[in-house]
Amino acid sequence: MMVKDELKKLGLHFIIVDLGVVEIMEDISEEKKALLKANLFESGLELMDDKRAIMIEKIKNVIIEMIHYADEPIKITFSEHLSEKLNQNYTYLANLFSEVQGTTIEQFLILHKVERIKELIIYDELNITEIAWKMNYSSVAHLSTQFKKVTGLSPSHFKALKDKRRSPIEELGN
Repeated sequence: MMVKDELKKLGLHFIIVDLGVVEIMEDISEEKKALLKANLFESGLELMDDKRAIMIEKIKNVIIEMIHYADEPIKITFSEHLSEKLNQNYTYLANLFSEVQGTTIEQFLILHKVERIKELIIYDELNITEIAWKMNYSSVAHLSTQFKKVTGLSPSHFKALKDKRRSPIEELGN
Protein backbone atom coordinates (compact mmCIF):
# COMPACT_ATOMS: atom_id res chain seq x y z
CA MET A 1 0.00 0.00 0.00
CA MET A 2 2.93 2.32 0.67
CA VAL A 3 4.21 1.75 -2.85
CA LYS A 4 0.78 2.51 -4.33
CA ASP A 5 0.55 5.71 -2.24
CA GLU A 6 4.00 6.88 -3.37
CA LEU A 7 3.15 6.20 -7.02
CA LYS A 8 -0.11 8.15 -6.69
CA LYS A 9 1.69 11.10 -5.04
CA LEU A 10 3.95 11.31 -8.08
CA GLY A 11 1.00 11.04 -10.49
CA LEU A 12 2.13 7.67 -11.82
CA HIS A 13 -0.45 5.14 -12.96
CA PHE A 14 0.30 1.53 -12.18
CA ILE A 15 -0.86 -1.68 -13.81
CA ILE A 16 0.56 -4.09 -11.23
CA VAL A 17 1.83 -3.62 -7.70
CA ASP A 18 2.78 -7.03 -6.40
CA LEU A 19 5.36 -8.45 -4.02
CA GLY A 20 8.65 -7.10 -5.37
CA VAL A 21 7.19 -5.98 -8.73
CA VAL A 22 5.68 -2.74 -9.96
CA GLU A 23 4.56 -2.07 -13.51
CA ILE A 24 3.65 1.50 -14.38
CA MET A 25 1.82 2.72 -17.47
CA GLU A 26 3.99 5.66 -18.44
CA ASP A 27 7.70 6.26 -18.88
CA ILE A 28 9.20 7.66 -15.71
CA SER A 29 11.63 10.58 -15.79
CA GLU A 30 14.96 10.30 -13.96
CA GLU A 31 13.75 13.06 -11.61
CA LYS A 32 10.56 11.19 -10.67
CA LYS A 33 12.51 7.95 -10.41
CA ALA A 34 14.98 9.52 -7.95
CA LEU A 35 12.10 11.01 -5.94
CA LEU A 36 10.28 7.67 -5.84
CA LYS A 37 13.50 5.92 -4.78
CA ALA A 38 14.05 8.44 -1.94
CA ASN A 39 10.43 8.28 -0.74
CA LEU A 40 10.41 4.47 -0.74
CA PHE A 41 13.74 4.42 1.10
CA GLU A 42 12.24 6.62 3.85
CA SER A 43 9.53 3.98 4.25
CA GLY A 44 12.11 1.20 4.53
CA LEU A 45 11.69 0.01 0.94
CA GLU A 46 14.13 -0.07 -1.93
CA LEU A 47 13.68 0.65 -5.63
CA MET A 48 15.87 -1.68 -7.62
CA ASP A 49 16.70 -1.14 -11.24
CA ASP A 50 19.65 -3.52 -11.59
CA LYS A 51 18.36 -6.45 -13.65
CA ARG A 52 20.44 -8.99 -11.72
CA ALA A 53 19.25 -7.72 -8.34
CA ILE A 54 15.66 -7.72 -9.60
CA MET A 55 15.96 -11.35 -10.73
CA ILE A 56 17.45 -12.34 -7.34
CA GLU A 57 14.50 -10.70 -5.58
CA LYS A 58 12.08 -12.52 -7.89
CA ILE A 59 13.77 -15.84 -7.07
CA LYS A 60 13.54 -15.11 -3.34
CA ASN A 61 9.90 -14.09 -3.66
CA VAL A 62 8.97 -17.32 -5.48
CA ILE A 63 10.69 -19.35 -2.75
CA ILE A 64 9.07 -17.39 0.08
CA GLU A 65 5.64 -17.59 -1.56
CA MET A 66 6.00 -21.33 -2.15
CA ILE A 67 7.33 -22.18 1.33
CA HIS A 68 5.47 -19.76 3.57
CA TYR A 69 2.17 -19.09 1.78
CA ALA A 70 1.24 -22.04 -0.46
CA ASP A 71 -1.63 -24.19 0.75
CA GLU A 72 -0.65 -27.32 -1.17
CA PRO A 73 2.76 -28.74 -2.12
CA ILE A 74 3.73 -28.18 -5.76
CA LYS A 75 3.30 -31.19 -8.02
CA ILE A 76 6.48 -30.60 -10.07
CA THR A 77 10.11 -30.26 -9.02
CA PHE A 78 11.15 -27.00 -7.45
CA SER A 79 13.53 -26.24 -10.32
CA GLU A 80 10.70 -26.67 -12.85
CA HIS A 81 8.40 -24.52 -10.70
CA LEU A 82 10.97 -21.72 -10.46
CA SER A 83 11.76 -21.88 -14.19
CA GLU A 84 8.06 -21.69 -15.08
CA LYS A 85 7.33 -18.85 -12.67
CA LEU A 86 10.24 -16.72 -13.89
CA ASN A 87 10.30 -17.95 -17.50
CA GLN A 88 14.04 -18.60 -17.26
CA ASN A 89 16.35 -21.62 -17.46
CA TYR A 90 16.99 -23.03 -13.97
CA THR A 91 20.75 -23.34 -14.54
CA TYR A 92 20.92 -19.63 -15.39
CA LEU A 93 18.89 -18.76 -12.27
CA ALA A 94 21.00 -21.03 -10.04
CA ASN A 95 24.29 -19.63 -11.35
CA LEU A 96 23.11 -16.02 -11.03
CA PHE A 97 21.83 -16.60 -7.50
CA SER A 98 25.07 -18.27 -6.36
CA GLU A 99 27.22 -15.58 -7.93
CA VAL A 100 25.29 -12.68 -6.39
CA GLN A 101 24.23 -14.18 -3.05
CA GLY A 102 27.27 -16.34 -2.28
CA THR A 103 24.99 -19.28 -1.51
CA THR A 104 22.93 -21.65 -3.60
CA ILE A 105 19.22 -21.50 -4.31
CA GLU A 106 18.98 -24.91 -2.63
CA GLN A 107 20.56 -23.62 0.60
CA PHE A 108 18.24 -20.60 0.59
CA LEU A 109 15.29 -22.92 0.00
CA ILE A 110 16.35 -25.28 2.82
CA LEU A 111 16.75 -22.37 5.28
CA HIS A 112 13.21 -21.24 4.48
CA LYS A 113 11.81 -24.75 4.70
CA VAL A 114 13.40 -25.24 8.12
CA GLU A 115 12.00 -21.91 9.36
CA ARG A 116 8.55 -22.89 8.11
CA ILE A 117 8.89 -26.30 9.79
CA LYS A 118 9.80 -24.55 13.07
CA GLU A 119 6.69 -22.42 12.71
CA LEU A 120 4.48 -25.44 12.03
CA ILE A 121 5.97 -27.31 15.01
CA ILE A 122 5.35 -24.32 17.28
CA TYR A 123 1.74 -24.00 16.06
CA ASP A 124 1.32 -27.65 17.06
CA GLU A 125 -1.57 -28.24 14.63
CA LEU A 126 0.19 -30.88 12.50
CA ASN A 127 2.32 -33.86 13.43
CA ILE A 128 5.76 -34.38 11.87
CA THR A 129 4.40 -36.74 9.20
CA GLU A 130 1.82 -34.14 8.12
CA ILE A 131 4.48 -31.42 8.14
CA ALA A 132 6.75 -33.58 5.95
CA TRP A 133 3.90 -33.99 3.42
CA LYS A 134 2.97 -30.29 3.53
CA MET A 135 6.60 -29.26 3.00
CA ASN A 136 7.01 -31.72 0.09
CA TYR A 137 9.55 -34.04 1.73
CA SER A 138 9.79 -37.62 0.49
CA SER A 139 9.86 -38.89 4.09
CA VAL A 140 9.93 -37.87 7.74
CA ALA A 141 13.54 -39.11 7.84
CA HIS A 142 14.54 -36.68 5.06
CA LEU A 143 12.84 -33.77 6.85
CA SER A 144 14.48 -34.76 10.15
CA THR A 145 17.96 -35.04 8.62
CA GLN A 146 17.71 -31.65 6.93
CA PHE A 147 16.20 -30.03 10.03
CA LYS A 148 19.00 -31.38 12.24
CA LYS A 149 21.73 -30.21 9.80
CA VAL A 150 20.41 -26.65 9.98
CA THR A 151 19.34 -26.38 13.63
CA GLY A 152 21.44 -29.02 15.36
CA LEU A 153 18.23 -30.45 16.81
CA SER A 154 15.83 -33.14 15.78
CA PRO A 155 12.28 -31.91 15.11
CA SER A 156 11.07 -33.76 18.21
CA HIS A 157 13.79 -32.17 20.37
CA PHE A 158 12.89 -28.76 18.93
CA LYS A 159 9.23 -29.42 19.72
CA ALA A 160 10.20 -30.28 23.30
CA LEU A 161 12.12 -27.03 23.68
CA LYS A 162 9.63 -24.71 21.91
CA ASP A 163 11.52 -21.72 23.28
CA LYS A 164 14.16 -21.73 20.55
CA ARG A 165 13.68 -18.47 18.74
CA ARG A 166 12.84 -18.35 15.03
CA SER A 167 14.74 -16.17 12.58
CA PRO A 168 12.83 -13.50 10.64
CA ILE A 169 12.42 -14.59 7.00
CA GLU A 170 13.97 -11.31 5.81
CA GLU A 171 17.29 -12.26 7.45
CA LEU A 172 17.58 -15.75 5.89
CA GLY A 173 20.27 -16.21 3.29
CA ASN A 174 21.66 -12.69 3.64
